[in-house]
Amino acid sequence: MSSAIPGPPRVRRLPLAGVLRVGRPSDIWFKPALSVVASVAPLNLTLVALGRLDLAMYTMAGSLCALYAHNRPYAARARTLALVVLGMLGGLAVALVTASLSTDAVVLVTVGALLAAAQKVLCDATRIGPPGHLIFAFISSASLFTPGTLGQVPGHLALAATGGAWAWLVGMAPGLVRPHGPERRATAHALNAVAAYAGTRGSGEGAARARAAAVAAVHGAWESLLSTGARSAPRRALERLVVRAEIALAAPAATEPERLRGWARELRGNGPVPRPDDLADAADQLLGMEAELAFGKRSLLHRLGPLAPIALRTALGCALAGYASLALGVGRPYWALVTAASLYQANVTLTWSRSVQRVVGNLVGVLVFAAVFPLAHLGKAVLVLCVLACAFGAEALISRNYWLGTICVTPMALLITEFAQSQQPGELITDRVVDTLVGALIGFAAAVAVTNRRAGDRIEQALSAVERAREHAARVLARDHPEPGALESARRGLAATVVDLRATADTAAGEWWQRAVPGDRVMPVEHAAHRTLAATVRRQGLHSLEGAQA
Repeated sequence: MSSAIPGPPRVRRLPLAGVLRVGRPSDIWFKPALSVVASVAPLNLTLVALGRLDLAMYTMAGSLCALYAHNRPYAARARTLALVVLGMLGGLAVALVTASLSTDAVVLVTVGALLAAAQKVLCDATRIGPPGHLIFAFISSASLFTPGTLGQVPGHLALAATGGAWAWLVGMAPGLVRPHGPERRATAHALNAVAAYAGTRGSGEGAARARAAAVAAVHGAWESLLSTGARSAPRRALERLVVRAEIALAAPAATEPERLRGWARELRGNGPVPRPDDLADAADQLLGMEAELAFGKRSLLHRLGPLAPIALRTALGCALAGYASLALGVGRPYWALVTAASLYQANVTLTWSRSVQRVVGNLVGVLVFAAVFPLAHLGKAVLVLCVLACAFGAEALISRNYWLGTICVTPMALLITEFAQSQQPGELITDRVVDTLVGALIGFAAAVAVTNRRAGDRIEQALSAVERAREHAARVLARDHPEPGALESARRGLAATVVDLRATADTAAGEWWQRAVPGDRVMPVEHAAHRTLAATVRRQGLHSLEGAQA
């Protein structure tokens, strides 16, 4: 196999059409929206009663951790939320100590940019999920420009830890009512995605994209189920439904999509998990603890390597945006820094789209702030309620399109500055608009300047990984009597490499200055891998069930 992608580098067009298009909300938009209100409200209102709302920034540092990990099973969520809280405390500690030791704005911006870059790559490498690094960057950058002494740091960290502990409890509380909710949602998503692919009958326009989405959804469902620890009865029932989704992937033409959608609908709420009558015995061939071996995780260091260009873009863009804001005399350069930090996505095309969305959302958001400002000054409690309303609105809207959520995030950030002392609204609005434009312009320029030439090389590596996994699965298929779990492990491993190849190809395709993505090689390799995946399902004794669902 050639190690180079043919064709000279070329500049890709940056899209405008569809950047502001409003989509469907997330299935669970209400979970982070309600969680952030439940996490922030008690502590902030307590501080209002004590007359110390100026300390709310520290409690909110911990409380905002409730936004994370809503798609993870509760056993995994407990670990993830604990790590999020520790990460928040670590970034806050660095910011507070730096602010207490130096008042040099250039030093503070530099530290903020380095923190933002570290937070970005760690969130991407650990796949923490939305809202990603943005909350960390917002809290640490704002804290850098909050005056304080070294002696105050332990107390402020204690307040943040209190908020983090409460956020952990808020995030875990739904598990008391619906303990398998995340796994049920992941399984339902897999069933719906496979139903969409089965609706194409495996051919025609859109079939390849639908299959890639279905493979990714099924893989995500297995990851969710295999991260929960002990195999309880509900989990085993969900595993059987994912097996049924894999059968449909192997034979889309023999599948009734509505049946899969019906099972997905039954997974809502806490009702019994549907049990396909034709899958009682054969499913156990696909299940078992051996399957968990198929999800060997790469080390954190291995996952950080490909993110080096993103880290450099973030550090450079945030630093230059902050310096430019200082040069213009803006009083809050961390807003420009955070604006730049919010832009960076997997590639330049996505970063461009986020830049447009950020600017539009912020400009509309300052108008919302101007309208809300008089109401917020009716009292401290009303100010807190306005912030809570903005936080809820941001989570309710952001999954439809980022710019809609930013319309609420912007007034929320402006109102939070009122916690310590009253501000002049005209000054706040001017600073926010200038910092938004500066941060977006310089941040995107840094993304263009720091090219990701290795994206093409990673496609070659992903192609090689898929071919190796496919050859391994084929060798296992050729055995008369494969070892227990060997075929299942090979199948899951191949599925994981196929998902990674599609993500890698999509990322490379969006780079602004990049060699041509070898679509003529990616598609055949994907198709061959899909055929092998289907063959493994049939070999595991499930092909006889394909007609039973008709």
